[in-house]
Amino acid sequence: MTHLNQMELQNLRELIGSHDTAAIKLKTYAEQCSDSQVKDMFQRSAQSAQQTKEKLMSFLQ
Repeated sequence: MTHLNQMELQNLRELIGSHDTAAIKLKTYAEQCSDSQVKDMFQRSAQSAQQTKEKLMSFLQ
């Protein structure tokens, strides 16, 4: 595995944090939404953000 330099590591941490925040917010929006289509869109977006976060975290292993 290639080693990350400090700048790459910091950028990766920021991306992970951003996707984590987005996933949490989108899940909250979905829970508060009454329109089924909008709720579904928020749920899919939250799931996508969570998956991206997990993929980014795999670079830290």
